[in-house]
Amino acid sequence: MTRVVLVTGAARGIGAATVRRLVARGNRVVAVDELTIAETDPQVLPVVADVRDRSALAAAVDLAIETWGRLDAAVAAAAVVAGGRPLWETPEADLDLLWDVDVKGVWNTAAVTVPAMLAGPDPSGCRFVAVASAAGHHGLHHLAAYNAAKHAVIGLVKGLAADLVGTGVTACAVSPGSTRTPMLEATAALYGLDDVDTFADNQLLRRILEPEEVAAALVFCCSSEAAVLNGSVVRADGGFAP
Repeated sequence: MTRVVLVTGAARGIGAATVRRLVARGNRVVAVDELTIAETDPQVLPVVADVRDRSALAAAVDLAIETWGRLDAAVAAAAVVAGGRPLWETPEADLDLLWDVDVKGVWNTAAVTVPAMLAGPDPSGCRFVAVASAAGHHGLHHLAAYNAAKHAVIGLVKGLAADLVGTGVTACAVSPGSTRTPMLEATAALYGLDDVDTFADNQLLRRILEPEEVAAALVFCCSSEAAVLNGSVVRADGGFAP
């Protein structure tokens, strides 16, 4: 059966890799990002929207249902990173940005996609998946606000899973480690590093992860077979330890 999945943060990095892998497996995808998505595959509906705008996300869900008649899964991958200073020197604007995009963005995505799944033809096969981070499990140097946001994403998913008891719809999170994405480049810049491969020393694999590797975990979490991961956090982090 062809499944319909909404992916935020779909223009680049892990989100874009997730769209590619979903399409390769025959899924139809509503690809959402505040950046323009250059996509010509008929299996993909690109939507320019900011995850801070719940009404825009709701319109993307409506588009999925109008076009394909259902929504089976959602991947909340949109996020930003900010920091580079100790907590007491971090501007309040950094915390506000991270809370609005990384946390409320996931909240908004769940708020508009879950009702569509519950109202669909097969709630028992529906999945909500949030992209958390190794920063949701560890305290990272000079990234206290980002740590707080990603811990909140994990708490949000666990609370959502509890709210979904008895419905068949499930929720989980995937926590990547250092992955070769524009966000990792931004993180390196915050630390004054020229090369993201420096972060490989913090992973047992001793290399940076590729977006496609994390996407593989996300795509499984979107599948009907992934019900066992309800309320779970999958650490797709290559053995990350700060």
